[in-house]
Amino acid sequence: MGEEEKIMAAGKKMVRVREFIMEKDLPAVEELERLCQAGLSGDNGAGGGGGKKKKRGMSLYAEQIGDPFARVRHAPDHVILVAECGDEVVGVIKACVRMVTRGSSSSLRKTKTKTNKFVKAACLLGLRVSPSHRRLGIATELVRRAEEWCAARGAAYATMATTASNAASLALFQGRFKYALFRKPRFLGHPVHRHRARVPRAHRVLQLPPPLAAAAYAALLPAAAAAAAAPEFVPADLPALLAHKLTRGTYLAVERSPGAGAPSSFAVLSVYDATRSLSFRVGGAQPLLRASLAAARALDRRAPWLRVPSVPDVFRPFGAYLLYGLHMSGPAGAALLRTLCRHAHNVARNNPACAVVAADVAPDDPAAAAVPHWRRFSCDEDVWCIKKITSVAANGNAAPAAGDDDDWTTAPPSSVLFVDPREF
Repeated sequence: MGEEEKIMAAGKKMVRVREFIMEKDLPAVEELERLCQAGLSGDNGAGGGGGKKKKRGMSLYAEQIGDPFARVRHAPDHVILVAECGDEVVGVIKACVRMVTRGSSSSLRKTKTKTNKFVKAACLLGLRVSPSHRRLGIATELVRRAEEWCAARGAAYATMATTASNAASLALFQGRFKYALFRKPRFLGHPVHRHRARVPRAHRVLQLPPPLAAAAYAALLPAAAAAAAAPEFVPADLPALLAHKLTRGTYLAVERSPGAGAPSSFAVLSVYDATRSLSFRVGGAQPLLRASLAAARALDRRAPWLRVPSVPDVFRPFGAYLLYGLHMSGPAGAALLRTLCRHAHNVARNNPACAVVAADVAPDDPAAAAVPHWRRFSCDEDVWCIKKITSVAANGNAAPAAGDDDDWTTAPPSSVLFVDPREF
């Protein structure tokens, strides 16, 4: 990474930013994760208390567990930077650079292309600063060094995710670094019950092997682009994601006996196991609510024939399955997608660590209305921000982004937003 850069911190101690060393820094980074437990996508805990999603007194906390590189390792270029004050790690940020599809601006739509345009985009995530070292410029330096690292690897854009209520994070990225508000995905969550969800007999669910799933998405996504709904953030390595060991499967739903002459309908989605990389917990619930939910679980255990829709114990750490690549078509598409969500629920029941099945979708995505969800397990506060950055050529001079003659940051929102579960 080059010579370490020093900045002033509290007590006239020097703070240096360097690359993460697994053997040396892992315990300290895990402790930072614990101290800065954050919300779902709003994982930039650089300011005071900004990592919570509040729902009438309750907060949903998320903590990364396991491999610290889990959210960036899939990208060819990835890094973890830490800020060190003396012998203490007081800050961390993760970054990766990967190829993703970009939205259709007016100039791109005039070309009438039926293929998605890929762009090299950076993703900054996991920003954490120790509560005892905040407001000292450490977060600013971490972001600046991460941007420089991404620009040196050819990134044309940098993105980050936070929540609308995280004023400190928004002030840092929008104010100091001039990021622009970009997209506002909806997080739709549904608890995993003890009982199997009923799948209509009129629907047939098929599991697609990874090569066939990749071929199906390759055919579906250009079709969406031709319909002026160019999907955004679809990774160039989508086949690798579909074949990933944590992708539990790609499922296709069709009607067993479609009506004569009726247009064909289908739905497709993929299921990703995030229980090994993320741990969630609900805090701030009233004792009465805790007791009532515990009573419902006890009743469900003793009288399962009543099929009480009891909620798992979400006040202890739990995991989630993430749905991605949601797509539906035809007059029965919404019903078929609901069937797939029920099937995904049944798949999640086989994992005792999974308590929630969730999906991130664009607000205008037709699939959003078909995804079963509970308001208490859902959120519409997520905010994605974006910034156009100047890449650095091999000679050290600024390099123009290849083939990028218009600005993605001003492109209108697409109705199809692909949320890579590996970066969640």
